[in-house]
Amino acid sequence: MCKPFAGGFRFTREMTMTEEPSAFLPGRDRPSWDTYFMDITTLVAKRTTCLRRAVGAIVVKDKRILSTGYNGAPSHIRHCREVGCLREQLKVPSGQRHELCRGIHAEQNAIIQAAYYGVSIKGATLYCTTQPCSICAKMIINAGIRKIYYQSGYADPMAREMLAEAGVEVIHLNPSDQEAAE
Repeated sequence: MCKPFAGGFRFTREMTMTEEPSAFLPGRDRPSWDTYFMDITTLVAKRTTCLRRAVGAIVVKDKRILSTGYNGAPSHIRHCREVGCLREQLKVPSGQRHELCRGIHAEQNAIIQAAYYGVSIKGATLYCTTQPCSICAKMIINAGIRKIYYQSGYADPMAREMLAEAGVEVIHLNPSDQEAAE
């Protein structure tokens, strides 16, 4: 904090090189890295163009975001908000007949964005608002992603089985369980 005095301004408290900026915010906890990344993933989901579900995904390595993705129609294709949802019209249940959709999943978009820009995601962690489906699980495995954090479940036991068999760690990150950093 700066206080004016006759010769200019005087700092009443200085931050040391090892002190965290949150020390200046009394009563506010810093989020853990997992909470921080999941909060960003939730924000990414708000870009969805899907009428049924908003899903966001980010790929992280060494505490750095490498790519993001949300569910929706491919680039240069009209969005479901413009043309309607074929799955809704045909009353296709969630988790079935993925081919009857204009959209691409958030996890797929995050992987594609990394590839498009030449960013290796081998050994990375995926944060996703929803547990990946079996199609995304196959892509995640082949992309070399080693860990997944998700918030909401998804009715696809085959995806969990494949991820477990491939040695991909899958962690349910319940918003109420997310703690502040020490």
